[in-house]
Amino acid sequence: MAGDWMRQLEQLHAGLVRRDDPTAWVVETDAVRASVSYPHLALRGPVFGLAARDTEPGGAWRVVKPVICGTPQEARDSLNSLLWFRAKDDTDDRAVRRELLAAVAVLERETPNEVEVLGTRYRVVRGDEMARSGEDGLEPPRPTDMDPPRPSWDRRRDVPSLDPGACLDAGQEELSPMAAAMKLALREFAYSGARFPAEVRADSARSVRTHPEVVLLPTGFGVAERKGTRWTPRSSLMPTPHDARRLLYGAMTETWPLMYEFDERERAAYARAAEGFRAARRANEARVGDVLYRICRIERLVRTGPEGPEPPRRSDHDEYGPMKLHPTMDEDGTLHFDS
Repeated sequence: MAGDWMRQLEQLHAGLVRRDDPTAWVVETDAVRASVSYPHLALRGPVFGLAARDTEPGGAWRVVKPVICGTPQEARDSLNSLLWFRAKDDTDDRAVRRELLAAVAVLERETPNEVEVLGTRYRVVRGDEMARSGEDGLEPPRPTDMDPPRPSWDRRRDVPSLDPGACLDAGQEELSPMAAAMKLALREFAYSGARFPAEVRADSARSVRTHPEVVLLPTGFGVAERKGTRWTPRSSLMPTPHDARRLLYGAMTETWPLMYEFDERERAAYARAAEGFRAARRANEARVGDVLYRICRIERLVRTGPEGPEPPRRSDHDEYGPMKLHPTMDEDGTLHFDS
């Protein structure tokens, strides 16, 4: 197995040489430097999303809804809404609508991790989210991480995820040598240490056997807070460093003052820090008193095996159960708000 991976890495390296792409070489050099400066992985925990494939043989599993949910039920709810709105907006065929609504009804009362509808298998998939760390803490964005060509500081800007369409079949990603080496290193990754309950460690070890391959999802960026030596995530995942910067700016100037009921002194301190952060344009840190906020680079992996991407594990717990999310719809598409 190790020899096979070495051959794959050599082939990737040879391909990089043949392409003679200066940009690719710079990105690869940046990744090598990061692996030296930030050699450790800090695990945040599981994330969940939605994938689908055609039931016809040979179809690939692809991400439908971003792998960012905190619980499996959130991902099931996203499938509930996906199918409900397809029934509402995307068909006039009563039989098609009937099948979609039958699947919605199941999701309103049960907790399946896989649903087949109209020739498509939908699956709740499980990933792990982590960041590199080094002597100075969590890894910030790299110089080669792409930002929007015209960055906006509009706090209400809609930011599309890079996940939808990503292939979850091992071996079909476009990989650089360093990304392939990371996949190799993560093949044997399992939760360990007393901070994880025994059932979590056992499930993690089992998944290494049942889903031995690793797929890397698009890199994301988020805000982390450091008080003393402890880092805590403070934001959702964003597709670019600037989107995470914009999120931090909005949090410091609007969201957090309202959420935490800042007094005038706190509001002023956060406003000064936010304006200094924005004025620097590509800054990755902001400090307020003894609290440091950093834009961090986030990696995610999904395990996969012979039956496809890994679903939720037995030790993955939900905070709430299935429920009715939308008004009742009949097969003609009429909504009934009183039932």
